[in-house]
Amino acid sequence: MYAPQSLQDILFLMLYGGAAMLAFVAGIYLWLRRSNAIDSEVTPPRVLRRWTAAFFMTAAMSHVWWYVLGVYWLQDDRLVRNIVCIMLDHVTLVPLVIALLLRMLQDRQRPIWPWAATQVLVIGGAAVGIATHNDLGLELMHNCQVVIIALFVTYYIYALVQYSRWLNDNYADLDHKEVWQSLLFAVALFIIYEVYSTNPGNMSREFLSQINTLIIIAFLLWRVETIQQLDAKGTVISDEQHDDDDDDDDDSMTAGVPSNIGSLLEQHCEATQLYLLHDLTLQQLATAIGTNRTYLSRYFAQQDITYNAYINRLRIHHFMRLYRENINSLRPVTAAELAQQSGFRSYSTFAAAFKLFNDQTVTAWMKEQTVN
Repeated sequence: MYAPQSLQDILFLMLYGGAAMLAFVAGIYLWLRRSNAIDSEVTPPRVLRRWTAAFFMTAAMSHVWWYVLGVYWLQDDRLVRNIVCIMLDHVTLVPLVIALLLRMLQDRQRPIWPWAATQVLVIGGAAVGIATHNDLGLELMHNCQVVIIALFVTYYIYALVQYSRWLNDNYADLDHKEVWQSLLFAVALFIIYEVYSTNPGNMSREFLSQINTLIIIAFLLWRVETIQQLDAKGTVISDEQHDDDDDDDDDSMTAGVPSNIGSLLEQHCEATQLYLLHDLTLQQLATAIGTNRTYLSRYFAQQDITYNAYINRLRIHHFMRLYRENINSLRPVTAAELAQQSGFRSYSTFAAAFKLFNDQTVTAWMKEQTVN
């Protein structure tokens, strides 16, 4: 609410109030409702729901303090009002966005407090602006925030690379495009912030900012309720398990990886077609073959392959066998059906894995089989 005329624009005030109300209701929904309305089969991380709920409710409060300060306080001193409101937005909304983005990555608990602490620089810029009563404070706050956000996006790219590797090492069914959706969201917020903060007072941008708010709320609601909470037993080690795994690591450093893991995989995974089980994790596979995840991870590393690649290779070979059997029997079948029967939940994930392993698309390979 930069522009003075925004307080006299009824249409804008309706949109402004509607965005605030939607943000508040969405926050209450995420905070109080434990079940998932968008996708009932998905159980999202509770901590992510709470951080997102906090962001929504703070976004609603942001609308309140911009309106209250503009109508009832500092109405005649718009510079100070803008400095105070922008400072409040920066020190609340930016750390909350960073927190929820970090909590989308479930491989580890990355610290949030260093990013929150950087907002001290923004508070300092606001103090300078109020003390000198000029636009220097706004410029200082903006420049500090741009640097902070740019650093975070850079760090987030690095964290996403780590997260993608972790998914490959522990899961075979997750669609990795979800990882990069989080990055696109972070970059989009950065662009929206830069465009809006460098063009204050323009009514078209005032309207656009509220429309962006509605889009962000809708996207985050969908994003939070479609992120599956990953199996803690397969990924996160408790304190007691950590002590046990430390012992395992010490033993493995001296004894090395057991030489029979390859035969155990053939006997208990490949022969039994365990790889067809949806949502099969590294921990579950290790338990099934009678070893621990440390040894199994190291075995795959020795073979220069990830757990994800190992399972998907078996599933793709299973798909090929099924397709040839159906072709020979003259039974009509679709690739999507066979991919599902071969252990893949997502056809897009199957198609990408197939092309990676065979250097050709599923369609091209199926045509070759038909000709032969």
